[in-house]
Amino acid sequence: MPNLEQERAAYAWGCVQERDICTTDYVKLSKSAPALVMGNGLMQTLAFFKSKNKDHHNNLNLHIMNWLAQRFLGRQTTDFHQIMNFLHGKDSSVYRLATEETMELLRWIRQFAAAVNDSGE
Repeated sequence: MPNLEQERAAYAWGCVQERDICTTDYVKLSKSAPALVMGNGLMQTLAFFKSKNKDHHNNLNLHIMNWLAQRFLGRQTTDFHQIMNFLHGKDSSVYRLATEETMELLRWIRQFAAAVNDSGE
């Protein structure tokens, strides 16, 4: 049975393998996303990505939200309002855990995205 780090890696690898996901813009955004989360907060970053309404922002947002839903809600969802309501309604320790989980996921996504994009896939 895979451990949590292996699950994150497998999920991130699946994200960057999706058709037309791993663009140069997606790679750049995945590299800058951790700084956005740390500087502005998780909910603010998710809201910012949604407001941009560009493919690379939407794709990374969906990847983060789906992972958080799997980890904290026990099911898959990319519903922005549902994820935001979940994060807003929890105490600071759960919010902190969700932020840490997002940072760990982004570590995998940014590495895999850069590798896939550099290899011309």
